[in-house]
Amino acid sequence: MEFGIVSPGRMDAWKDVVLAEDNGFTHAWYYDSQMLYSDVYVCMALAAERTKRIKLATGVSIPRNRIDAVTAHSIASINQLAPGRTILGLGTGFTGRYAMGLRPLPLSTLRESITNCRKLLSGDEILFREGKHERWIKFVHPNYGYINIKDRIPIVVAANGPKVLAMTGELADGWFTNTVDTNSFQEDLAIVRKGAAVAGRSLPDDFLTVTLTTGCILRPGESATSPRVVQRVGAFAIVGLHAAWEHSAVTARYPQWLLDLANRYRDEYVSKMKTPADRRYRQVHEGHLIYLKPGEDRYLPENLIRGGTLTGTGEEIIARLRELEAAGLKQVALQIVNDGRALIEEFSREVIAKY
Repeated sequence: MEFGIVSPGRMDAWKDVVLAEDNGFTHAWYYDSQMLYSDVYVCMALAAERTKRIKLATGVSIPRNRIDAVTAHSIASINQLAPGRTILGLGTGFTGRYAMGLRPLPLSTLRESITNCRKLLSGDEILFREGKHERWIKFVHPNYGYINIKDRIPIVVAANGPKVLAMTGELADGWFTNTVDTNSFQEDLAIVRKGAAVAGRSLPDDFLTVTLTTGCILRPGESATSPRVVQRVGAFAIVGLHAAWEHSAVTARYPQWLLDLANRYRDEYVSKMKTPADRRYRQVHEGHLIYLKPGEDRYLPENLIRGGTLTGTGEEIIARLRELEAAGLKQVALQIVNDGRALIEEFSREVIAKY
């Protein structure tokens, strides 16, 4: 099992990445959400300059927020700073779209972006379209120190629904998900494998499977809803209710108790927001994965925290990870919500060292 961290892009996030590298973590993933955080590639560049081993990845970039040539160019620029240590994560979009009041992109757009980025990063040309204009483009100076496409850059796809899961198996070098439920993970990985088989391929040995979560190691006698734990993981756990308000596809698998909780959150909390309805998405996603808005802590029962995060004793967390590993998970990525040093050092000491 590999261990990574995930960070909302901040200019000083490199400090957590350096600490993570020193404490046995292998990957650092960065959210790409332009209305919420700092520029993802700037943040990755700062970390690249200060680290030697840890791999740096977008988790994930969204097609059409940048044209494919810019996305490929940006990750290849990071690869020049950190040769062979970069991964391009792509997806249809969550807050990168929702925070602008837009829905996730269609799968046809994601497919085109995966194909275009792979071709450009392989030194090939693609047909670029702008309105009525079509032009064949490729990198002109790939060997002059501006970018690095000599060291291969894997493409990992964020996927939850069956169609994008199958496409991930068909096209990608890895799969990025957000479940810590073993049964759900097994079911989804089976779809990824079937998609690969339909495309005439089997998943290679180095196919990366990553789940995004966060967590907190409980102290003796501590509740999963204690103020310390809620401060640590609350901003991550509440995102499931943001997704339900947006009618995200990820809610299709929600149990009834979680749907009921999401309805309460909508009726009691979101409906009372002062922001006009046509701009309310901005207030819903305020603090997204950074902090809880006042009053959101009322919607964080213990089963939501334990079910959606790796919160428990070190032994409990290791047991859950061993089940996921047996099901095919290769990496767990822990999001830094706040107090990154404590999370990194606790998991290094209580989980990684004992795994």
